[in-house]
Amino acid sequence: MMGRATKVISGTAISAKIRQQIKDNIDSVVALTQTTERPALGMIMVGDRQDSRLYVEAKGRACAEVGIRAENRFFAQSTTQAEILRQVHAFNADPTIDGILIQMPLPATIDEKAVVDAVLPTKDVDGLHPYNVGELAMRRRTPYFTACTPEGIVEMLDQEAVPIAGRVAVVLGRSDLVGNPVGMLLRKRHATVISCHSQTTQIENLVRQADIVVSACGVPQFVRGEWLKPGCVVIDVGINFVGNDMVGDVCFNEALGIASAITPVPGGVGPMTIAMLMRNVCKSFHRRVTTGDVTAE
Repeated sequence: MMGRATKVISGTAISAKIRQQIKDNIDSVVALTQTTERPALGMIMVGDRQDSRLYVEAKGRACAEVGIRAENRFFAQSTTQAEILRQVHAFNADPTIDGILIQMPLPATIDEKAVVDAVLPTKDVDGLHPYNVGELAMRRRTPYFTACTPEGIVEMLDQEAVPIAGRVAVVLGRSDLVGNPVGMLLRKRHATVISCHSQTTQIENLVRQADIVVSACGVPQFVRGEWLKPGCVVIDVGINFVGNDMVGDVCFNEALGIASAITPVPGGVGPMTIAMLMRNVCKSFHRRVTTGDVTAE
C-alpha cells in the first residue's frame, strides 16, 4: 500500500443533496405553473421476489420524500405478458403519469424486450427504451432519459470535480443497465473508454491505464489494488455477497492508499441510482406542465 490519502466518496451524502434539490424543483414548478398536479411514477412488478419488492418499496419511499406520487401495480408470477402490456399501455395513456418503471427481472414467461419497448420513450425514466439508448449512442443527440445508474456515476464524478475529458476510463462489464450506457456517457464527455468483459484478456494491464475505473462486472473483489494506477478514481458498482457481507467488485482495502478516490459498497453508487430516477421523473413532470408533451412517440 502506498501512502496516498484516498477519499471515500459518499453516494449517500451526494444523493441526499440531490433529493433535496429535486424536492425544491418540484415545489418551484408547482408554484410557478400554479398546477394542482404532482409528478407521478408508475411502477410495475411481477412475481414475489423479496429483493424486487424491497427495491420497489425503497423507490416508493424516495418518491414520497421528494413529493412524487408512486402508483404501484403488483402482479402475480402467473400473470401473462398481455396483461403486463395492458398495464404499460394504461400508464402510457394516463397524462398524470410522468414516468414508468418496470421492476426487473420479469418472469421467464414474459419477454422483457417487448415490455421495455412498449414504454413510451418520453416516460422511459429508466432510460432503457431503444430510442433513448440510440439517442445516447449518437453524437449531437440527446435522449429523453439516460439509465439511472450510469447517470448517477457521472454525477458523482462531477460532484467530486473529477476531470473526464481526455482521461482514460476503463469500464468492466457490458450490461444494458450499466456497462454499455456508462461507456457511452463517458464517451460523450470526451473520455477515452476501454470496455472490458468476460472475453477480454489481460484485464489487469488495461485497468492499469485507467484514470477512471468503473467496475460493474458482478464478481466479488475482482479488481485488485495492484491493478490500479496511482491516483485513479474508482467507481464500484458491484453488489455481491461473500457470506453475509456485502462487497463490491473491487478489493476496497487494497485500493486505499493507491486510488485518489473510491466509492464504498454499500453507500456508494446505490443511493445515486434512486436519486437519478427521482430526477428523471421530475424532468418529465416539468416537461409535462410546461409544454404538455407527455405522449410523444
